[in-house]
Amino acid sequence: MSVEMILLEDVAGLGAIGDKVRVSDGYARNFLLPRNLGQKGSSGFLRQVEAKKLRLQKEHEERAEVARSMAARIADLVVEIPVAVGENDKLYGSVSSQMLVDALQEKGIEIEKSAIALDDVIRTLGEVVVEIKLHAEVNASLRVKVVKKVE
Repeated sequence: MSVEMILLEDVAGLGAIGDKVRVSDGYARNFLLPRNLGQKGSSGFLRQVEAKKLRLQKEHEERAEVARSMAARIADLVVEIPVAVGENDKLYGSVSSQMLVDALQEKGIEIEKSAIALDDVIRTLGEVVVEIKLHAEVNASLRVKVVKKVE
């Protein structure tokens, strides 16, 4: 079963703000509605959306601009994560997304854990570049340096 939705945000692969789209009921219920990315398309809501489309686009652009400034701040950072290592510099654990969120928080940057696009945890010493999805249009590259913990 499909349902008609009006997008309140740009959704990659689906549409832009204010677009009227048909999606499966499950996609709407489990993805679009909980994240406030869309609303069911009733005739009354369609009239409201036409009136609010410019405002929504302006808000979207403002959020994108905030994300761009945050991306510039993140690009200038090198986050050092000290970890315990054993013989042959083998890590006792790994560097997870939550550790990166905490390290950024110490630097004054608040992001959601889900924004970090880490395919797998980091298990080696050295420098790694991690992508962070700040907005539908804005990604940032964070340089992470995994170093031995000094005891």
